[in-house]
Amino acid sequence: MSKSIKIYISVLVLIFILILVSDYNKPKPIDWRPTYSVNDKIPFGLYVFDKEIGGIFKKQKIQRISNVTPYEFLDSKYDEDSLVETYTVKGTFVNVSAQNNIDDQSMKEIMYFVSHGNNAFLSMVNFPQPLLDSLKIAYTSNFHPMDSSYVWMANKNLSKKAYKSTSEIVDYFTKFDTLNTTVLGYHGNPKKKKNVNFIKVPYKNGNFFLHIHPVAFTNYNMLKKDRYEYAENVLSYIPKGDIFWYTKLETDENVSRSPLRYIMSQPALKWAWYLFIIGMLIFMIFNAKRKQRIVPILEPLPNLTVDFTKTIGNLYYQEGDHTNIIDKKIIYFLEKIRTEYLIDTTKLDDVFVTKLHHKTGKNEKDIQELIFLINEHRNSYHDSIEEDLIRINNAIEKILH
Repeated sequence: MSKSIKIYISVLVLIFILILVSDYNKPKPIDWRPTYSVNDKIPFGLYVFDKEIGGIFKKQKIQRISNVTPYEFLDSKYDEDSLVETYTVKGTFVNVSAQNNIDDQSMKEIMYFVSHGNNAFLSMVNFPQPLLDSLKIAYTSNFHPMDSSYVWMANKNLSKKAYKSTSEIVDYFTKFDTLNTTVLGYHGNPKKKKNVNFIKVPYKNGNFFLHIHPVAFTNYNMLKKDRYEYAENVLSYIPKGDIFWYTKLETDENVSRSPLRYIMSQPALKWAWYLFIIGMLIFMIFNAKRKQRIVPILEPLPNLTVDFTKTIGNLYYQEGDHTNIIDKKIIYFLEKIRTEYLIDTTKLDDVFVTKLHHKTGKNEKDIQELIFLINEHRNSYHDSIEEDLIRINNAIEKILH
């Protein structure tokens, strides 16, 4: 690993440690998003309400609707037989959300469900337009300082207590049929001005309970002092029977399906991911500028001397001049010993044999045999025959290979 890479990795590790140290004692920021999700434990989620709804609607069957639209659910419960033509279920449709999360087709189906003697409880800020048009209802927003905004029930026999509101801007109903509509709750200041925020509107054979303060059912209010009592009082108007609670969020369809969704939702993991990406980009740029180009492979030049020697040797062999070939092989052998092992070859005796044995590690008897053959060849006065050439060549090969 090069020095520059080590420095680069050390800098990244140092930055990562500094981020961990700076965030170690930093409190986790509170998520104030109004998600109204039954899975969220943040202030404006419905996790607590989801856990307590069974205790509020005692001995009532609660069926949650989350994977289909209200239209798909209710339409599947409708018996189209000409002798029946009604729903196979009875009860109250319930929905609590910050914004309208019910499509127009589903709203029409809910109205049809209510018209068959059922009920619907809707607590939201923005109601579906088809519902407002059919019931001839209008609403608006009003600003109230936090210390002067309260919510309370219209029926004093149910509760005389006023509870502080958690929102400065509060919507309220401004137009409804006063002859047929029952006012169930208010918000504002009990001693000064009150605005209607909870009504009961009859619709054919059923009723709509419209509540315009959904924040009352969030975790923040359900766990804040005695504000849970207000939520219980509001829900006490829902008639006995089965509850069909639509829990799908208005943002469910926009939830990211990316594998990085959880990482991007956590600040610490998100910044760690950004740091990793930036680090990889710097690493790539850093390496691209400093990485050595590929060195081309050069083929070694052919040893023409060896080829020439083989050619000359073949000529001598074909001519039958074995003595000359032996002399040249001995000369080549001694030259190689002098060049590679730096041993004097003037005198080929026992001292020479010992030195060559130590430096080459070859068998001492093989070296003695070769020296004997060389000395015998030099001292002989007759022409060497082919057998002498073969013996000396084999002896030299044992030492050099």
